[in-house]
Amino acid sequence: MKDTMPAIDHTRSYSSQFALCSAMLLLTGLARAEDWPQFRGPNASGVASESTSPPVEFSYEHNVKWSKELGPGVACPVIADGRTFITELSDEETFTVYGLDAASGEELWSTSFPAGELPAITSPNEHASSTPATDGERVFVHFSTIGLIALDAETGSLLWKYPLPMPFYLMGWGAANSPIVYEDMVIFNLDDDLAPYILAIDKESGELRWRTERPQMLGGYAVPVLCTANGRTDVVVAGSGQMIGYDPHSGEQLWHCDSLLRTIMTTPVVQDDRIYMSVQSYGDTARVLKFALLQWVDTDQDGKLDKSELDPAFHEKFDKGDADGDGYLVDEEIDDAFQAPTNRVGGGNIIQCIRGGGSGDVTETHMVWNLDHKAPSNISSPLAYDGRLFLVKKGGISAAFNLEDGSEVWDRKRINNLGNYYASPVAAGDKIYVAGENGYIVVLEAGPSVEVLSKNDVVDSVVATPAIADNRLYVRTYHSLYCFEDLDQ
Repeated sequence: MKDTMPAIDHTRSYSSQFALCSAMLLLTGLARAEDWPQFRGPNASGVASESTSPPVEFSYEHNVKWSKELGPGVACPVIADGRTFITELSDEETFTVYGLDAASGEELWSTSFPAGELPAITSPNEHASSTPATDGERVFVHFSTIGLIALDAETGSLLWKYPLPMPFYLMGWGAANSPIVYEDMVIFNLDDDLAPYILAIDKESGELRWRTERPQMLGGYAVPVLCTANGRTDVVVAGSGQMIGYDPHSGEQLWHCDSLLRTIMTTPVVQDDRIYMSVQSYGDTARVLKFALLQWVDTDQDGKLDKSELDPAFHEKFDKGDADGDGYLVDEEIDDAFQAPTNRVGGGNIIQCIRGGGSGDVTETHMVWNLDHKAPSNISSPLAYDGRLFLVKKGGISAAFNLEDGSEVWDRKRINNLGNYYASPVAAGDKIYVAGENGYIVVLEAGPSVEVLSKNDVVDSVVATPAIADNRLYVRTYHSLYCFEDLDQ
């Protein structure tokens, strides 16, 4: 019997299969969104490696994909799985976390909490200051009167709450510390002036994994970063006088580099096995804590401190330092009360490169290079990008140094925008974005010299560091969240 089955066109079959596979790959690529899951994005680097063409020119009325009005706050936006998370102080009694569609700005959910009795705080800080961290399934955020909170990223439902003591700051700065996510843990460092610590919480159950005290630290805001060296990943935290590496699974201190300054508000950046840090701490190396307290806390300027000039939370420490029991702290008594005897570091300006992966005291063995330079900011963190360490400080003054050896690329050149800089620079697509507190965002060409591409007006004050994902720039101003995109592409 003659076979009457039609011949198979293998060419057409293979072409159809190829087209189907290509379409599936395309859809998969489109469905996968770029993440910026914590303060300054992946590992606090400030770099969006997948975005090649975020907008260069934008303003409060140009290239605005969407915007949302918000209550006061300086927390940075974070992005994961196509959602943006942001916080606000809705009113004097309410703290709110929002989940938004990252592409449209549509509000997916909002979850509010009673704020309680709010502590003193110093401008430009705000109570909604902790940048959330997310693994895409959950959102984690700290609030000074509540502790750590975990929310469902899809619905905003409260998953768990881990109470923490209220932080206290001798000069009333207020809390501004942000968590990170590592493996199945939320890691949170809080350096205040009363009882500093770092801890890890199980991200699913909300149970404590470990907690390590940091009694030698003073108030500071460095976010933990991860550094992998010699096959080992450490959690690295910058604090008063020391960069410290911890075992992320136990909290055990593995190494310390005794090279930092008194006040640490900047966060280090990591490339490969190297940790880069820039710090400006008020005054010179002889300016230990007592000089700052006598300037800012000694309200009657009589050259000594009494209890009435301090928050009651510090009265126990006051008594410890009052050696003669006369009711006043003078000279060394001030340091004895508030600064660890083994870590009485002063101020100054430094830029450093420290190799990770050490053991014990690595101050002499793992310092790759160390500069005493006036370029660093006291708040804006450095950016390691395109082979250079980029810095910006008050007055719109920038500088850059070679990552390998610390050699100067350029020294203190203006970027065409005066004013204060609290936000840290971020980068994507060979561009560097530098947000000024005055509401202007300067875009620079990432290169061996200062080349200003644009100066963009968002009108409102910018203290929070912008986020970049999927070629969009997310900017949290004092009163709004903007999503900018090149709408002409």
